[in-house]
This record gives sequence, C-alpha cells and structure tokens, in this order.
Amino acid sequence: MTSYSVSKTIGAPAERVWSILTDASRYTDWNPTIVSLDGTIAEGETIALVSTVNPKRTFKLKVSDVTAPTSMVWSDGMPLGLFTGARTFTVTPREDGGSEFTMEEVYTGALAGLITRSIPDMTDSFEEFATGLKQEAESPA
Repeated sequence: MTSYSVSKTIGAPAERVWSILTDASRYTDWNPTIVSLDGTIAEGETIALVSTVNPKRTFKLKVSDVTAPTSMVWSDGMPLGLFTGARTFTVTPREDGGSEFTMEEVYTGALAGLITRSIPDMTDSFEEFATGLKQEAESPA
C-alpha cells in the first residue's frame, strides 16, 4: 500500500475551511496544484480534475462519504477493486477557533504495487495544496 498525507493547522473555523474545500469554481484561485476542477463537490457527484502533477490526464473522481463540515472522500479506480485511489479530507475544529486540516491519499488493490510505480511523488503537491488552503482560509473574507 502506498499513501501520501499532509496536515496543517489553520487559523480559521472549520466551516470556512469546508466552504473553500467544497467550492470547485474557486480551486484554481488558491490551489497551485490544480489546473482545472469541474463539477459539484457534493456527495454522490463526479468531478473532473486536472492536476499540475499530470496535466495531460483528467481524473474523474467520485465524491463520497461526505460529513459536512468535517470529512469527505474523492476516489477513482479500476473495476473489481484491482486498483483504487482514495483521497480523504478531514477538517477538525480546534478549541482556539481554528481548524486542523488533514489530507491523505491511499492506493490499494491487487495492481497497486505495479501502478504506483508510475505515480510521481505527491509529497510536494500535498504540501502546496495544504499551504494554499491555509492561506485562502486565513485571508480576509
């Protein structure tokens, strides 16, 4: 199993962070890792994402397991569970009024070992995503 994760303390309420995470129309304004993001970020919807890591490919991701304003999952994969990539977003309210943001992507399935060899290291991309989210959430509304 291969996975990537990032956590960031954000000086903004969970509701503000959540509203940014679920507004597909503004992703390219704050997120330097996204070329485009089309669709509605809501449970059961499919979104089309193009990232800077692989700008020639459009990922069709299913939005699932949404518990506003604290968590959601975006996933894609192959039939029969041969390969699945699942990105989980978690926003945890802090006692100081801020939030803890965590994003983790996990690759599983019988072909995961083979397929993940061709996936670039996502560490820097994850850090850029979290930093962009933090800056957007902490900026004056």
